[in-house]
Amino acid sequence: MFNTPGAASVAPVSAEFESCMIVPFEQLDASTLQSLLEEYATREGTEYGERDVDLPEKVASLRRQLQSGDVVIWFEPGEESVNLVLAQDLPTDV
Repeated sequence: MFNTPGAASVAPVSAEFESCMIVPFEQLDASTLQSLLEEYATREGTEYGERDVDLPEKVASLRRQLQSGDVVIWFEPGEESVNLVLAQDLPTDV
């Protein structure tokens, strides 16, 4: 996991990405996006540093990172998984 102080952690991109895709967050229903952000923020292994961060703050941080383009929604059909990943860590040919 990546950790930026005060920001939510995001997962690394897997090496197998041929069938993977970025899902534009703007195309998700608002309640679906909210559920995705909440689910991601509560996954075991997400770290937020030394201070406690409540769920609304975690979700807001993730939303800001999506809106800024620093983080993207990454769908892996083979794994049937959705992750949030740092855009800078995506393969250049995606």
